Amino acid sequence: MHSAAPLDSPPSPPRPRKSRAALVAAVLCVPSLLLILLVELEWGPLGTLDGDIARTTHRWAVAHDGLTHASRILTDWVWDPWTMRALCAVAVAWLALRGAYRLALWIAATCAVGTLAQQGLKAAVDKPRPSWPDPVDSAHFAAFPSGHAMTATVACGLLLWLLRMYGAGPAVWRTGVTVSVVSVVGVGVTRIWNGVHWPSDVVGGWLLGALMVALAIATYAHRPGTHTPETT
Repeated sequence: MHSAAPLDSPPSPPRPRKSRAALVAAVLCVPSLLLILLVELEWGPLGTLDGDIARTTHRWAVAHDGLTHASRILTDWVWDPWTMRALCAVAVAWLALRGAYRLALWIAATCAVGTLAQQGLKAAVDKPRPSWPDPVDSAHFAAFPSGHAMTATVACGLLLWLLRMYGAGPAVWRTGVTVSVVSVVGVGVTRIWNGVHWPSDVVGGWLLGALMVALAIATYAHRPGTHTPETT
């Protein structure tokens, strides 16, 4: 018979897992910085690839009203950044109610830093969005990185981290991974389909969002004496 840990003692990520997160963060830095540099320098091949994909998907979007309408619902409501932030807010509230205040603060801080980084990069890079004579959707602010893609990646990554930390069962874990993958990939596809982002914007959002999650996991630390809750 094992005694349960106090509610204010959230599980601590094993050291190997934190080391892997640090390695992932280091690896993600390379393509993230390279993509930012190529976008800032307006590298020709990247611009050509962006334009070719964007023009093709826009033709499809104009020709398929039903799919485009569904895409707008998904991107404007289901996968909207505020929906993703609301999910994280629910997780933060749940953690706070359990007494895991440090972890709740860490999740909230990661979301806030991710939003600030996203907006800062948009202002610094100031990449124009696609412009069409027959637009099917509209968006504001600069294009790079995609806020939808980055926010969904940060939110889903953090929620999966919490599931893993709190020992989610196989069925719950598989469901969480499936929903997260569909959401992160789906929101990126809808942003390109709707003609409001270039593909490089979406890839940048994915890379930077994943980097934020990896950094959050790698740098999270508990106060001395905390330990993983045990079951009876």
